[in-house]
Amino acid sequence: MVKVIASSLRKGNVVDIDGKLYVVLTAENIHPGKGTPVTQLDMRRISDGTKISERYRTTEQVERAHVEDRPYTFLYSDGEGYHFMNPETYDQVAVQPDVIGEQAAYLQESMQVMLSVHEGNAIAIELPQRVVLEVTDTEPAMKGQTASSSYKPAILSNGVRSAVPPHVGVGTRIVVMTADGSYVERAKD
Repeated sequence: MVKVIASSLRKGNVVDIDGKLYVVLTAENIHPGKGTPVTQLDMRRISDGTKISERYRTTEQVERAHVEDRPYTFLYSDGEGYHFMNPETYDQVAVQPDVIGEQAAYLQESMQVMLSVHEGNAIAIELPQRVVLEVTDTEPAMKGQTASSSYKPAILSNGVRSAVPPHVGVGTRIVVMTADGSYVERAKD
């Protein structure tokens, strides 16, 4: 275990509180006008999935658990969970759906991800920042609408809703951010 100051914690870090492991879901440093700055952490207990919120003074020490981040390749999902393979050793690991959460929509076959592994159990996943998806449904472009105007709603091939520029139509492959599903650009392929 390594002690770190609370303000240095980020999303995906794993901390040890009273002998139980928690993965950080959100970390926000709050600097009020007067008073001491605090770090607000929203965390999920790894053993049972219980979510908690904690506040620490930004200089307070928190125990960070030793976690190995390793690259894995996504294979498939079934009733047991999501299956990944270590490309170096070819070991396979099944990850529970609650570990992946809403990010499951962005998983694609053969996608390279970073899995955080603690004592042989996958406890957190980090997807690539961007992923290429196809637009399956959107409104047709209106005549006279300029590219600088507002975005229009679209449904992507993974079922996620996003907002795209007016020139993007059904069947267009686009790049989106996995963090929030926002449009980045047209795919270059």
